[in-house]
Amino acid sequence: MKKLFLALLFVTSSTLLVEAQTFDFKIDHFALVVEDSDVSADFYANILKLEETPHPDLKPGFRWFVVSGNSQIHLIEKEFAPFEKNKSMHLCLSTQDLDGMIAHLEKNNIPYWDWPGKENAVTLRTDGVRQIYLQDPDKYWIEINTAKH
Repeated sequence: MKKLFLALLFVTSSTLLVEAQTFDFKIDHFALVVEDSDVSADFYANILKLEETPHPDLKPGFRWFVVSGNSQIHLIEKEFAPFEKNKSMHLCLSTQDLDGMIAHLEKNNIPYWDWPGKENAVTLRTDGVRQIYLQDPDKYWIEINTAKH
């Protein structure tokens, strides 16, 4: 009986330790396979205004961009099987200057949509966050919204 009690105590305390553990994840990077890294890099640098950071090995076909802090977007030029780029699968960037971003997109003739799909429209979520969607040169969807972090 004592052995059973000790075994149950060990299992219970071990389970509690596992449940209490956290890993404190941060987003390091989001990688996108692109057809032409130079064309895509031009979009991420000049349209999204992200700062490029060098790939540590200086490999051709790899372009890295800083989003915020240590979070990055990695563009990787490789061949791969094409797939449908669905708006539900998207990268999301947040800014408090959505109107400035929209003006910048319009100045550069970059179309954007609201969630239902109306061109040059903004979605207002029930929590007050405004959002738009656009596509990069490889047709990946990007949401830009006003969520505060």
